[in-house]
Amino acid sequence: MDPDLSALDEALDEAGVDGYLLDADSDVPDQRYLSGFDAPDPFVTLYDGDTHLLVSALEYGRATTASRADTVARHSDYTEGAGSREAAGEVLAAFLDDHDVSSVLVPPRFPVGVADDLRERDVAVTSEDDGAGVLTDIRAVKTDEEIEHVRTAQRANEHAMAAAEDLLREATIDGDRLVHDGETLTAERIKTEIETTLLHEGCALSETIVASGADAADPHDRGSGPIAPGEAVIVDIFPRDNETGYHADMTRTFVKGEPSDAIEEWYDLTHEAFEAALDAVEPGATGAEVHDMVCDVYEDAGEPTLRDDPETETGFIHGTGHGVGLAVHELPSLSFEGGELEPGNVVTIEPGLYDPDVGGVRIEDFVVVTEDGYENLTDYPKALRIE
Repeated sequence: MDPDLSALDEALDEAGVDGYLLDADSDVPDQRYLSGFDAPDPFVTLYDGDTHLLVSALEYGRATTASRADTVARHSDYTEGAGSREAAGEVLAAFLDDHDVSSVLVPPRFPVGVADDLRERDVAVTSEDDGAGVLTDIRAVKTDEEIEHVRTAQRANEHAMAAAEDLLREATIDGDRLVHDGETLTAERIKTEIETTLLHEGCALSETIVASGADAADPHDRGSGPIAPGEAVIVDIFPRDNETGYHADMTRTFVKGEPSDAIEEWYDLTHEAFEAALDAVEPGATGAEVHDMVCDVYEDAGEPTLRDDPETETGFIHGTGHGVGLAVHELPSLSFEGGELEPGNVVTIEPGLYDPDVGGVRIEDFVVVTEDGYENLTDYPKALRIE
């Protein structure tokens, strides 16, 4: 299913330009989205109502069959012997001229050198000035096909989470350490199991979080070293499906052994905040309203939040969630400035509490906003204690 690019058409009309231009590899989500093409090296996508690609000779054959482009051209079509990874200014200008394009709108992070080359060749280049950019806004509303891609990535994610939980379950307590197969169980060992599982599932990830003890008090600390009995272990996995490029995202908090009273209280409170946020998700609600529901639960229980104290370094110190798709963090935002939700938004719900003296707790599912509420795309149990 091709994306609805009517908002991009409107943006071009408002800017008074002939087309929209991208020069990036497909790791840039907007490039993958607009071109429908996966390539490791930078290539050019032009949208002028149709989609046109300019690629190297190496990628030409695959681009003609695997992309969603209406036309595909090679660098050598415009200048003899051109074969650089980034199209030279003369090649790109000739490519645009071939499509009667003399003015383009580009995203905020468009390469400066390429823009300068085009301007020297009398192509007007206008950068978007509305923050993330129109394509990023378009990507926030997922098609049914995209939702299935995310769902597939999540099934793999759940297998990886089960592998991590199994390691903790199989471990034995030996004094102040956990032991698995005769060796101290570490965050690194759990990460290896997660990554191996995802590899077999056709997914990859650059990093994952397995953080325990004081490490878990920093929401983005990747975690390292031995896992101790009784400590809360935050496992946050956000893989990318190798075939489609879509992500999943899920967090669970586990304890092997006897948790502290504080961790148990935090877990129960965080689960309550999680449910309150879910109850608020529906079309027309704003991300800010969903976030407020989490803050209400925590503040009513006497826990600090950034809403109550913008300088706090403990308690609830991040937003409630974010969009998930071709990027693991994208629009819409469930935070202080989160805008209105609409059907097709795929968002995480991930409240948490943090303090170096206690550790950290976080619970995360992600859901798709539907016409009358939401559907939870996560199918994995939530339990603190591992017996």
